[in-house]
Amino acid sequence: MRREILIALRVTVVTLILTGLIYPLAMTGVAQVLFHDRANGSLVRDEKGTVIGSELIGQAFASPAYLQGRPSAAGQNGYDPTASSGSNLGPTSKKLRDRVAGDVERLRRENPDAPLPIPAELVTTSASGLDPELSPLAALWQVSRIAQARQVAPARIAQVIESKVQGRDLGVFGEPRVNVLNVNRALDQQFGKPTLTAPTASAK
Repeated sequence: MRREILIALRVTVVTLILTGLIYPLAMTGVAQVLFHDRANGSLVRDEKGTVIGSELIGQAFASPAYLQGRPSAAGQNGYDPTASSGSNLGPTSKKLRDRVAGDVERLRRENPDAPLPIPAELVTTSASGLDPELSPLAALWQVSRIAQARQVAPARIAQVIESKVQGRDLGVFGEPRVNVLNVNRALDQQFGKPTLTAPTASAK
């Protein structure tokens, strides 16, 4: 019995060292070498080196001069990375219908020159509530509003968005998409950061 207990203890200790220490350290080292940015959260920094977000986590952009992502049900006010989740509301939910109707009304009011219908993803939340990406269609749908807020020609806004379109992974998996944060950062780099209340004027 004593011999069997000692063998079991040795196996337990070796297993703990291999799987609880050596393997995690090895994988962390490999990730840091081969995928440094992703291993550290795919953080996005501004020109001063200040972290302004992550490519993997959606965030709210209320200014009309920025591309706006999908609505979020993560946390009390949405976009809470510590409370990633969907609303779990079904198609018969009055609360869901009212929320979608409110978003449709807001989008029409804020984007009077945008074509109809409104892309569905702009009024539906993702399963995580933190989807950082949009389809090119949903991004380009917002061009008129962004162009007016920044006082530039719509074609120039569309050009920035199209330059940030990512294709299917390995040419097969997923769908073309744009990262909302990266597009907004590119807009600021191209046209400067917008004022809090951009005046209305004809596009340049």
